[in-house]
Amino acid sequence: MRTESQASWGLKAAAWGVVAFLHVPLALIVLYAFSAEDKTYVFPPPALTTQWFGVAWGRDDVWQAISLSFQVAAWSTAIALVLGTLAAAALARSRFFGRDAISLLLILPIALPGVVTGIALRSAYGTLEIPFSFWTIVVGHATFCVVVVFNNAVARLRRLNPNLIEASMDLGADGFQTLRHIILPQLGSALLAGALLAFALSFDEVIVTTFTAGQQTTLPIWMLQELIRPRQRPVTNVVAVVIIALTFVPILLAYRLTRADEPTQR
Repeated sequence: MRTESQASWGLKAAAWGVVAFLHVPLALIVLYAFSAEDKTYVFPPPALTTQWFGVAWGRDDVWQAISLSFQVAAWSTAIALVLGTLAAAALARSRFFGRDAISLLLILPIALPGVVTGIALRSAYGTLEIPFSFWTIVVGHATFCVVVVFNNAVARLRRLNPNLIEASMDLGADGFQTLRHIILPQLGSALLAGALLAFALSFDEVIVTTFTAGQQTTLPIWMLQELIRPRQRPVTNVVAVVIIALTFVPILLAYRLTRADEPTQR
């Protein structure tokens, strides 16, 4: 019993150590967003203030970057929902030669380093003579957002009882009615969770955006430029706090949705 208790405390300490390792830097960002010092990082901050929130609120470049990031994330998520759901429907229950290879190719973009994906997309745009624009960013983000939606949708479809579909067809429902009344309600929470995660990933993506953007400046790119040429460092921290808040909400909702759909273990 004593050995088990010691092991339990050791695991708890390790878990809290990992949590601290991941979240202490985030806590420091929040702290320095209130720092009265605008040039150097001194710990603890000599004084605290909320003036930088007002400064960030009044900067047009911040709002333009936030607006662009929202638009890119929205379009990328919409494309990912369509393509990811269609791919999941094609691969979930069908068995054909090359199915595993296609599944691997669908998952590959999110497994590859972002710099590899960015270089590949930039080379493709150059070869096809496609000018960099808003849509080149959207396509770049959609490549990894599709994976998130696909994984959620295919997992749910594989758990879907095929008898429900057969019963619907036996009762006279056509394909569209079965899709609307049987399949989509079962897929709803999985697609919503995938969309929330895809939106969060797209909103704060920086590496692929660097290779696929022209003159456009998304919010993460704006932050990177501010860190390279710092003018008001606390403003950058304020914007980072905003990103943390905006991405935390969809990730939390997606987590709750996926947890709610898990079978209860007894």
